[in-house]
Amino acid sequence: MTSIKRLTDTLSVAPQISEADLATLAAQGYRSVINNRPDDEEPDQPASRALAQAARAGGLAYRHIPVVSGQVQDAQARAFAQALAELPAPILAFCRTGTRSTMLWALQATASLDDQAILARAASAGYDLTTFASRLHAFRRP
Repeated sequence: MTSIKRLTDTLSVAPQISEADLATLAAQGYRSVINNRPDDEEPDQPASRALAQAARAGGLAYRHIPVVSGQVQDAQARAFAQALAELPAPILAFCRTGTRSTMLWALQATASLDDQAILARAASAGYDLTTFASRLHAFRRP
């Protein structure tokens, strides 16, 4: 099982998970999984379709919001916020390292937290988003 980092009471992030990890996540009490990794990013990566089937078989809700590394879009952050609002918690979001999932959380968190609180929470989970701070500020503006 990969290293899971908690961002909030209802959201944790992790690096790539496997189909076998989904049963473990369900046993740990997770109720939903968000996959932020595009299919075929690496040859040995499990396909989203296979992960979705394994999640459903384990009683987990599943959402795929693929984000190309270094190209987090505003629409993806809004889709992530919608997923957080709709999916049963607790939720695990993952990508290759957990950074894209953390960035998506950070953007949607601008609705309720100031930039410093967002950066501090990400840092406490092991994700340094200081170079992402200007993006947070820009996303916050209408």
